[in-house]
Amino acid sequence: MEAARKIIHIDMDAFFAAVEQRDFPQYRNKPLIVGGLPGSRGVVSTCSYEARQYGIHSAMPSTTAHRLCPHAIFVKPRFEAYRDASNSIRKIFADYTDLFEPLSLDEAYLDVSQCNRCKGSATLIAKDIKAKIKQQTGLTASAGVSYNKFLAKIASDLDKPDGLYLITPDDGPGFIETLPIGKFHGIGKATEKKMHDLGILTGADLKTMPLASLQDSFGKAGLHYYHICRGIDNRPVNHQRITKSIGVEVTFQEDLDNRETLLIQLQNLLSKALGKAKEKKLAAYTLTIKIKYSDFVQITRSRTLSKAITENLNTLPLLDDLLKTAPTDRRKVRLLGVALSSLASPNSNRQIDLFEQFQ
Repeated sequence: MEAARKIIHIDMDAFFAAVEQRDFPQYRNKPLIVGGLPGSRGVVSTCSYEARQYGIHSAMPSTTAHRLCPHAIFVKPRFEAYRDASNSIRKIFADYTDLFEPLSLDEAYLDVSQCNRCKGSATLIAKDIKAKIKQQTGLTASAGVSYNKFLAKIASDLDKPDGLYLITPDDGPGFIETLPIGKFHGIGKATEKKMHDLGILTGADLKTMPLASLQDSFGKAGLHYYHICRGIDNRPVNHQRITKSIGVEVTFQEDLDNRETLLIQLQNLLSKALGKAKEKKLAAYTLTIKIKYSDFVQITRSRTLSKAITENLNTLPLLDDLLKTAPTDRRKVRLLGVALSSLASPNSNRQIDLFEQFQ
C-alpha cells in the first residue's frame, strides 16, 4: 500500500496588517486596516484581528469598515515590505523541502513526505517552521497538516491565529462528511447556493450524489467534487507553479467618462503590468482590458499579438482599438484593469496561428 503523503499548508496570520504592526509599534493591539483609505472607493486588503472583532473583513469597502469602526487606523499597503517578509519565509521553507508551492505572498503548500527533519513528523516539522518564522520575521503563521492539499488548506484555517491543526488519513473521510459545503475550499457563494438548491448541505450530502449527476450540474468540476468529498486529492505540490496571468487594476475616486483620460489610465496600468512581467522574467502575448461601469456592469476586451508586448512596443494603437470596442460613451467608468496572459520565456520561439500586429 502506498504511504500517505505529508502535506503542510502555511497561512500567515493577517499578513499585511501583521507586518505593519511589527514595523510600527504604535499600531500594535489596535484595529488596523490595510487598503483603501476612508472616503475612498477602495477596499480592505487585510485587517488586524483587533479590527475583525468589529465585523471587518477583506474585500469589504473601506467606507463600510470605517462605519463599523470609526477609530480604526487605515494605512496604504507597502508591498515592498510584504515581499521582503515573504522572501524570508520562503527561504525557511527551502530549508525543509524543495517541494513548496507559493499561492501568494502569505501562503504556500509544502510536501514534506521525504523530509527527515523532526524524525519525519509532518506535525513537528510544521511546528518547527512556525517557530522559525516567528523567530526570524516576528510574524505568526498558522499551519494545516494532512495527506493532501485540500485537507491541509482547510486545516490551516481551523485554529487561527498561530494555529496548528492535523487531519490524519483515518480522520479525513469523517471530517469531510461533517464539513458544511460553504467551508469547502474552492466552492464559492454561487456554487454553494446551487448545491443547497440540490439539497447538498454537507460533505456527506455531496457523497451521496452520483458522478454523472455532479457532472451534469457542475461540468468538469463535478469530478473534483466527487473525489474531494471522499478525501481524494492527488494534486501534486508544484514548485514550478506556472503564472497564467499578470494583472493590475484601479478603482477611481470619481467616475470617468473622458475617453482620452481612460486611455492614459490604461497606459499607466499596462506599464505597471509590464513591470511585474519583467520581474518574473516573462513575456506576454495577450492583452486584456477590464472595464467596470458605474452601474457595476463589467466587460473585458482582449487581443493577442504575434510579438511580445513590451515597453518598446507601441501599445497605444492597441489600447485605443480595444477601447473603441467598449461602450464607454454611454456610461461612466468606475474601474479599469489590465491583464497580461499567454505568458512565456522572453527567449522562447512562441508561435500562434491567429494574430494581429500593431506597428
